[in-house]
Amino acid sequence: MKTLALVAALAVASMAAPALAQTAPAAAPAAGAMSVETTPIGDLIKNEAAKAALEKALPEITQFYDQIATMTLAQVAPMSQGALDDAKLKALQVEFDKIK
Repeated sequence: MKTLALVAALAVASMAAPALAQTAPAAAPAAGAMSVETTPIGDLIKNEAAKAALEKALPEITQFYDQIATMTLAQVAPMSQGALDDAKLKALQVEFDKIK
């Protein structure tokens, strides 16, 4: 059920992505730092360790990379119907912080 809700939410998110990108530009993170708040998903998946952490936490996200690449995880979370909640965002940030 959560997967279906995530699919629907991500479909809506893909339509809203250009509007969000225009109204809420992400602040530039520190050099090399990855953030659930500021790093676009398209940039996260370019790093193999970050991509692995993301896919471990949220396996169904792989099918939506092309639709949500310009969004951050924090922007996708409210539309995920609970599949990407605050606890998962925090856990992912911990994993991203471990990556050199």
